[in-house]
Amino acid sequence: MDLMRSAINNVFNSEQYSRFTMQPDEEGGSHVEVKLSDDGIDDATEVAHQPRGSPCFRPLTQKQRQRNACYVALGVLLLVSLGYMLGYVSHRARQQESATCPPEQEEEEEEKMPVAAPDVPLDWAKITSLLTQKLTSQAFNKTLSDFDLGNRSAGSAADMNLANQIFKTFKTQEMEPWTDIHYVQLQTADSKRPNRVLFGSDEFQPKGYLAYSATGTAKGKIVYGNYGRQEDLKVLQNNSIELKGCVMLLRAGRISFAQQVANAAEKGAAAVLIYPDTQDYKYQNKIELYGHVHLGSGDPYTPGFPSFNHTQFPPTQSSGLPTIPAQTITAQMAATILQKIGGPEPVASSGFKGGMPSVPYTLGGSMNITVEVNNVLVNREIHNVFGVIKGFTDPDRYVVLGAQRDAWGQGYARANVGTTILTELAKAVHEMVEKDGFRPRRSLVFASWAAGEYGNVGATEWLEAYMSSLDKRVLTYISLDGAVMGRGGFMASSSPLLHSLLESTMKEVKSPLGSGSMYDMVGRANWEINAMRPMAMEDPAYPFLAFSGIPSVSFHFITPNVEAYPYYGTNLDNMDHLGYETNHHTGEMAAVAGQFAGQMALRLAHDHLIRLDVQRYSRVITSAVAKLTKHINKLSKSDGVSPSWLARARGSFMRAAAGINNAITSTDINDKEACRILNERTMKIEHSLLSPYVSPKDTPFRHLLLGRGSHTLAAISETTDMVQLRTQLALATWTLQGCANAMVGDIWDIDNQI
Repeated sequence: MDLMRSAINNVFNSEQYSRFTMQPDEEGGSHVEVKLSDDGIDDATEVAHQPRGSPCFRPLTQKQRQRNACYVALGVLLLVSLGYMLGYVSHRARQQESATCPPEQEEEEEEKMPVAAPDVPLDWAKITSLLTQKLTSQAFNKTLSDFDLGNRSAGSAADMNLANQIFKTFKTQEMEPWTDIHYVQLQTADSKRPNRVLFGSDEFQPKGYLAYSATGTAKGKIVYGNYGRQEDLKVLQNNSIELKGCVMLLRAGRISFAQQVANAAEKGAAAVLIYPDTQDYKYQNKIELYGHVHLGSGDPYTPGFPSFNHTQFPPTQSSGLPTIPAQTITAQMAATILQKIGGPEPVASSGFKGGMPSVPYTLGGSMNITVEVNNVLVNREIHNVFGVIKGFTDPDRYVVLGAQRDAWGQGYARANVGTTILTELAKAVHEMVEKDGFRPRRSLVFASWAAGEYGNVGATEWLEAYMSSLDKRVLTYISLDGAVMGRGGFMASSSPLLHSLLESTMKEVKSPLGSGSMYDMVGRANWEINAMRPMAMEDPAYPFLAFSGIPSVSFHFITPNVEAYPYYGTNLDNMDHLGYETNHHTGEMAAVAGQFAGQMALRLAHDHLIRLDVQRYSRVITSAVAKLTKHINKLSKSDGVSPSWLARARGSFMRAAAGINNAITSTDINDKEACRILNERTMKIEHSLLSPYVSPKDTPFRHLLLGRGSHTLAAISETTDMVQLRTQLALATWTLQGCANAMVGDIWDIDNQI
């Protein structure tokens, strides 16, 4: 193209030059060639006797002009031909593409191409809207049916099959699933030697049993003790009933089996029988009860240690194991015993009167009964199954959602509903990430626990295995166990740090009753009084909170005025009975429960600053310190015990909490480093309330405020031993001060006033 351009220029402008050149010619002469104007008029005349220009710039001869004209013609012809061919080929290609790809197929090809996720972050309203759209009652109904596999006892083939099914679900969702394997000791009934109860000429052989009961034979006077609470046992003592060496007959409910047995053993009872009274359990009087009586969680034969197969532990057992035999019996068996035991009648106001007709409910104390428990220990391999949706900013910070997988029988409400919510939530969030552009800052871990019926064994063994790192990485644990037990009511238990998150979530999730929000359903003015309950030891979230120091929450949709699902631990926990409790809206209720848990989890994973409300703990601490101060002031002051140091530690906590709140207000949420530092300060609070002065083996629930043991502020408020009081008060004071110190951002800002 350059050659052609040069040729054309030479033809039409052969005597016009771009510059002045002056070089000798071949004949030795010279001349000056001057640039001409565009109109061909000389700007200067030729000067004689000057050197001629270079040969390349000489005016062309007639022959040269003719040759160049031919070149130009050929070039033009070439350009025209080339342009025609290019146009033809392009047009032909378009025709062929149109002929081989009809419009319909072209649209299908475009639909098959993946749509790139938007780069613009989703706002919170869009996130909650997407979650609600994906969690439908139809999807829940299908998964509930798929997971309804009948008996699924811990470590059984059915349990393992379900674990594999969940693993495959997580793998399909590209959640990089993994398993956590433990080898635990579980207690079951002996098929060759059934447990027995002998009462006069009657012999009962119940099929139900209480795992981790002491084994052997116990004989004593039969005594009816209502629910076995401390206030019930006081009624017996006030009626001059001898409790030492007796066999106590208790009705199930109000407190756990383990607490009932522990209370009876504390009074010197020789054995305990527990039955479901028809006043509390509206079903046939021949239904068997199953449960456990370990006053703790995890494998009781490796307390404080994980039950890994390759690890050697010293022979030890949990201090929460009962020392007396315990056995469940049916309501029919209990009625036979209660009709014959005699003894004084309790006062009407005591609440001892049950619901079985023709039964006097007298206190007994005169007739002997024999209890024989032959349970056996078995070794079981259990699998916890995990899947993760990784965060995009802080993938090493986790929000964990978990559900128990096993059950004594079908376990429809106990295990099936929670497992269904777990998997459906995982599917929904994965789809939001892959297709809708959701980008969680932190990771979400979905956990399916094994051996939950034996006292949160699978979850606790996992906590014991990774105790040193989990509290630094896990923001919150959300339990899905028992999320749906009815319809029309709601209750929850949680760390005080999560109360504000619960409140805001209730305001956003629609009521399952069809109008308003959940906040309206529980009552706006008194939502905490109406909905919140203290977290009990048997709660699946309790070991996360009181053992590992992780802010935790569990919640339950319930039948109004009924706080316990009556079919737990029986073979009646099936689809039909839960359907009756939910008015046949089980799938819909599970979807609402999924939305509630999902919104809490996504809020914790999405926000720049973690939604943990420090001020809520200030109220709890202030109340506990005030109670302890009142107790100390009632005691003799001559011993020199004063609550002043504890009050100062409380003040340090309040100032540290105020400092965190001020930092939250002033922090730029776009400053990633500032948010990270502030989040780490907040995450330290719960774990710092675990007493470092007690052993995880002997006193696993080390939480100063919500734990169990002599180290807690509640226990110190009841002791009258001045030596014990002085020691525990000092340790509790420094635990609280240590928590305040951990909340401070920089070490030079620590306010150590005590």
